[in-house]
Amino acid sequence: MTAQTAQTAAEPFTPENSAMLLIDHQVGTMGWVGSIAFDEMKANALALAKAAKALDIPLVLTSSMEEYAQGPLLSELAETAPAEFAARVQRQGVVNAFDDKNFADAVTATGRTHLIIAGVTNDVCTVYPTLTALADGHPVQIVADAGGSPTKTADDIAVRRMDKAGATITSTNQLLAELAHNWTTPNGSKIINILMELLPQS
Repeated sequence: MTAQTAQTAAEPFTPENSAMLLIDHQVGTMGWVGSIAFDEMKANALALAKAAKALDIPLVLTSSMEEYAQGPLLSELAETAPAEFAARVQRQGVVNAFDDKNFADAVTATGRTHLIIAGVTNDVCTVYPTLTALADGHPVQIVADAGGSPTKTADDIAVRRMDKAGATITSTNQLLAELAHNWTTPNGSKIINILMELLPQS
């Protein structure tokens, strides 16, 4: 690791240095997940998209084979981030999103060093882009509860693999609080409203 890479890795994740990558949050694929409740996973993924838009964090969306069983991306993503939804990278069977040149170029175009990744499923669609991003020197945070796997065992194994490779494993609440940094700032006010939407309603 070079001194420059080490310095970059040590920098905290901020709205200014981060990009948000949401991978394959498709209605069919999400229906295969058994490690987390569908509604919880969906709410967390949408919260990430809302936070990216609120904090001007570049948001890259991608899907795989929408015309097949995987189905379309969540329609709510089109409501939250219409431009990013329209520009989503539609892969045709490529497992590692970074092996798709259009996706890799879209991430490079953000100009950001730190990557926040959430994907479905964690044991396939999240693992391989994460390993590639880490190998390329990007600090990576995986928002594990904005994705999931067909079984809890598969999810645990995937999360351990990404953790061992050097990714930081986090949750939606943790990640959003980290980006807010201070609840009394304008960014903090934007984020706290998104967090409140995730709280259980009495």
